[in-house]
Amino acid sequence: MAEQPTKDFVPAAPQLWTYDALSFLLTNARRWRPALLAQLSPAPRDVIADVGCGTGTQLRLVARACPSARLIGIDPDAAIRERARAKLAGQSVELLAGYARDAARLLGGRGVTKVLSSLVFHQVPLEEKRAGLTAIREALPPGGSLHVADYGLQRTAKMRKRFRLVQKGDGFENTEPNARGVLLELMAEVGFDHVEETHVFETVSGSMSVYRAQVR
Repeated sequence: MAEQPTKDFVPAAPQLWTYDALSFLLTNARRWRPALLAQLSPAPRDVIADVGCGTGTQLRLVARACPSARLIGIDPDAAIRERARAKLAGQSVELLAGYARDAARLLGGRGVTKVLSSLVFHQVPLEEKRAGLTAIREALPPGGSLHVADYGLQRTAKMRKRFRLVQKGDGFENTEPNARGVLLELMAEVGFDHVEETHVFETVSGSMSVYRAQVR
C-alpha cells in the first residue's frame, strides 16, 4: 500500500463540495482550462502526470481529448482523491498519494512525457515551490514538458487588489511570490529550458497565467 502523507497541506476548500464551484467561479476556469489542455496537446503515446490533481477536472478533460494517453494523478488529500476517482470513473487513470516534492520518486520509471499542474503552487511556501519544480524536472526525460496554470504576476493595480481575496484564503506569505512572478524564475532556476508564460487571464480573484517549460 502506498505511504499516506501527513496532512500538512492547504485544503482545496473549507468544505470539499465547494471546491469545483469556487474554482469555476473565481478563476475563470472556462478560459484557462481549455488553454492548458490545448497547450498540453495530449497524444496517444503520452504518459501524462497531473501534480496536485485535485478532484480530477483537468485529468477528465485530458482523458476525453485523448483516451489512449496514460494518465497519472498525484495529490496528498485522500478525500480529494476519492472525489477524483468518482469523477474519473470509466477512465484509465492512476491516482497516487503525494506532494509535488514527491514527483521524482512517484513517477520514476513510469515513462512520463508531460507533467501538468493547476492551482497548486500559489498555495505552498517558496521552498515547497522550488522543491516541487525540482522533483518534476527530475521526473521528466529529455524532450519532456511541464504545463502549469496558476496565479502569476499581478501586473495591474486592479489584479493586485482582486488577488487579495486569494491571499486572505491561502495566506500572504505563500501567495505573494506568485504575485511577483516567481514561478518563471524558479522553473529556469531548477533547470527547465524554454520557460515562458503563454497566456494571461484576468479573473475576479486576480490574474491567472499559463506557463510552459521544456527539458532539453
